[in-house]
Amino acid sequence: MRFGTFIPQGWRFDLVGIEPADQWQVMRDLAQAADAGPWESLWVYDHFHTTPIASEEATHEAWTLMSAFAASTSRIRLGQMCTCMSYRNPAYLAKVAATVDIVSGGRTEMGIGGGWYEDEWRAYGYGFPSAGDRLRRLDEGVQIMRQAWTTGEATLDGKHYQVDRALVRPLPLQTGGIPLWIAGGGEKVTLKIAAKYAQYTNFAGSPDEFSAKSEILRTHTQNVGTDFDAIVRSANYNTVVGSTEAEVADRIAAIEARVAPHLGDRTESFMQNYRSEDAICVGTPEQIIERMQDMSARGLGYAIHYFPEAAYDRSGMELFEREVIPALS
Repeated sequence: MRFGTFIPQGWRFDLVGIEPADQWQVMRDLAQAADAGPWESLWVYDHFHTTPIASEEATHEAWTLMSAFAASTSRIRLGQMCTCMSYRNPAYLAKVAATVDIVSGGRTEMGIGGGWYEDEWRAYGYGFPSAGDRLRRLDEGVQIMRQAWTTGEATLDGKHYQVDRALVRPLPLQTGGIPLWIAGGGEKVTLKIAAKYAQYTNFAGSPDEFSAKSEILRTHTQNVGTDFDAIVRSANYNTVVGSTEAEVADRIAAIEARVAPHLGDRTESFMQNYRSEDAICVGTPEQIIERMQDMSARGLGYAIHYFPEAAYDRSGMELFEREVIPALS
């Protein structure tokens, strides 16, 4: 199994209490620690407002961070899980990503999806198209990016995007272009797009749902004539790890105390990220290893872990690095 880690950027109230002027240093230091550690990749979310409610707390922009991390790390791969296609024109996005790939020395990943956060869409003036239109934009945009990164230009007369010899030079450093991670588990459309274009997928990480989505992806690959086994399946995990169950409970209580002043009556539902049965990466190292071995047997090849306390306390992340990653790699 391969491993990535999210860098806190504020979107999930994970920089609260840290002065805005100090937040980049916190993010950079975490990125550099991950760069020096066992992680294959670091990731950010592509969002503009905090969740589950919009607030005045910071949310740092994903592709700006990608460029900054490209310049301040040397080994680790850099991704977003996931970029919302409709937030940026895809030819422009292809140009941005190619530049980040140059700056990083060929370490960029492209996580891409249709988008879902309605309040954010409307606040930024994007409207909120139907799910079908959002996914058709995803399909057209991926076609544009693939052309741009392999030929240096893109032309498409689509329903949603029209580009005419949009030049993207220099090309990304990576042979064949930047790897595409198609994110989302929509069974009729998203997984079909993934079957056609993706080197990686990213969908539900709970055991039964992961297995079900995997079989649907397999069927789509058979129908479109691509190789199911060539697509690496990934999932994201909210991760809280402690040496004992009591320590895990203390860590969860500390997270709740930090976010409660900002979430009010939404706190309980927010904390279900760490208390529900689906939170399979919340527990002791031994518990997490056992659950993730089961996921590996189901075909999970890449796990991306979000540590909600990382900006304040790295000890849980460091415990995961020492005990969980070596057992599963």
